Amino acid sequence: MTDQWIYGFHAIRARLKLDAKSVLEVLLDEARRDARARELHGLCEQLGVPCRAVAGQRIESLLGQARHQGVAARVLPRPKGAGLEELLDGMAGPALLIVLDGVTDPHNLGAVLRSADAFGAHAVIAPKDRAVGINATVEKVACGAAESVPYVMVTNLARTLETLAERGIWTVAAEAGAAKRLAQVDARVPLAWVLGAEGTGLRRLTREHCDEAARIPMEGMVASLNVSVSAALCLYETRRQRQP
Repeated sequence: MTDQWIYGFHAIRARLKLDAKSVLEVLLDEARRDARARELHGLCEQLGVPCRAVAGQRIESLLGQARHQGVAARVLPRPKGAGLEELLDGMAGPALLIVLDGVTDPHNLGAVLRSADAFGAHAVIAPKDRAVGINATVEKVACGAAESVPYVMVTNLARTLETLAERGIWTVAAEAGAAKRLAQVDARVPLAWVLGAEGTGLRRLTREHCDEAARIPMEGMVASLNVSVSAALCLYETRRQRQP
């Protein structure tokens, strides 16, 4: 199994806490002597993970221009998570899912995963084509959520939406031109929000397989929001409606 590098304090701390056995070693910039560096070094010692102080140039040579914060970890790849059917079988409470269509930017995916974790979504689903997988950038931006939120990549997104419908999960496309506003969607039912990339939006076939569409009310001159912002608003609205 080929190892890989991840970077950033949040991503490495999350990996250590959730799966320390997958962390082969941690490299810390020897110039960092602050509280965050000391805390991470202590966590490594506690978990029995090698942690070495190295020259900052060593980390830069491994990661290039990435904003690594002076810390990197060599890890084993994440094991493949549950498939769609297994995920749906194991959900507790009304479903809350995010379905992404055409999101290829790792920063966007990382931010979506972070929002999914914050609002208790069961999973993020995306097609294997026209999508980004979990990589070091995603893990850093997600601040640990890449470890806690299942990311399910499916072969056929349209068929996946049909499967969700068969399971009684209502699918709502987030579209700027929709007649219904976000707050008018009944988010108390088992629900999947379906979002496309900023600019390109949803593919026609994806939109046709959604039960309805809703828009985020906007009053400014900006025509659209970043997909991660849209996902956060959709998830917040769901949690607002599901409060006792």
